Amino acid sequence: MLKFLRTLLFVTLLGCTSHASSAVRVGADVLFDASYSGLLRGKKIGLITNQTAINGELTHTIDVLKKHAKAHKYQLVALFAPEHGLYGDAYASENVDHDKDADGIPIYSLHGSHRRPSAAMLKGIDLLIFDIQDLGSRSYTFVTTLFYAMEEAAKAKIPVMVLDRPNPLNGLTVDGPMMEEKWRSMVGYINVPYCHGMTVGELAHYFNREYKVGCKLSVIPMQGWKRSMSWEDTGLTWIPTSPNIPEASTAWFYPTTGILGELQMVSIGIGYTLPFKVVGAPWIDANAFANKLNSQDFPGVAFRPFHYRPFSGKFSGEDCHGVLVTITDKAKYQPVQTQYLIIGILKSLYPKKFAEALKKTESRRDMFAKVNGTDQVYLMIEKEKYVVWKLRSLHEKERKSFLSKRKRYLIAQYT
Repeated sequence: MLKFLRTLLFVTLLGCTSHASSAVRVGADVLFDASYSGLLRGKKIGLITNQTAINGELTHTIDVLKKHAKAHKYQLVALFAPEHGLYGDAYASENVDHDKDADGIPIYSLHGSHRRPSAAMLKGIDLLIFDIQDLGSRSYTFVTTLFYAMEEAAKAKIPVMVLDRPNPLNGLTVDGPMMEEKWRSMVGYINVPYCHGMTVGELAHYFNREYKVGCKLSVIPMQGWKRSMSWEDTGLTWIPTSPNIPEASTAWFYPTTGILGELQMVSIGIGYTLPFKVVGAPWIDANAFANKLNSQDFPGVAFRPFHYRPFSGKFSGEDCHGVLVTITDKAKYQPVQTQYLIIGILKSLYPKKFAEALKKTESRRDMFAKVNGTDQVYLMIEKEKYVVWKLRSLHEKERKSFLSKRKRYLIAQYT
């Protein structure tokens, strides 16, 4: 657990909120309350987790389960790791391999040669527990790992338990296109909006019922979390979910520029100190770009001219000019709609650069469609002269239908 301790020490030194002021008890805190601890008795447990699974005492769920194993008469027999690995140090899309932890418990990677737990991995397991902090955006692969595991657990008749954690945006913001069936993949496996406003436990219930998975599912709910809460309201300590999500606030910016990043046209701060929070390139006029964006008067956001030099990645070592995205009102802010605004203004101001970028990334059209959940976005930005308002209204009717459908899956105590 040395790597976990290093991560926790690093985050503490950054000055993150201490557990003493936590307004929220996550599922990992609640698990050993009298109402739930009996669910573990006599079980051989497999745990799907990573570095984010800490409780209010900054103790990792692996260590908590080991600590209570004897008293509650269960065994922790296997660990499973998602994208970025058990310790969160692998890069995006990098295959990860593990072996065993310090106590000899086997660690299986679900982002290497296997994306799903195999029958051999699940052999001897009586209960599969999922405890990972999600980001609140559909294209983040952690929830897909959960869905894959639920499908395999259902086949093996193994119950699944989700230890719930906050949606770091909140439980209200719903934005972006739905996912069309033909584009199902690891970066989008269920038909929900790009920003869905649900916790991982709520998503698990949604998936289990809407997709008729048939998994024996239980969710250990949080205490004290309300749908209106952003991460900063919870009092919880943020552990970086992946190398380019260093702060809780980054969760808001991932759906603001991440799709744009797939076009490889501009720098979105990957390889700089502000991942997903800036948009720039050597050929952008920062003042003109900021003025044009601000003139659209989008809700909850302002754009400041910004100049920077990436250390690595797109335009590494080159002077970039562009904007710093600033959220002014989270209650009104729509991340994906703002992203489509940025894309539309880039096309309007720099049509030749935009056309060149599309041509260079033509081989990545499928990935762009998978991330968006539809190929309609690419077709619009390729063929339409003015795209912002058309992209904003994309799947509007379907989103309204989703909002009605999702009500049955929202955990009542979070209202």
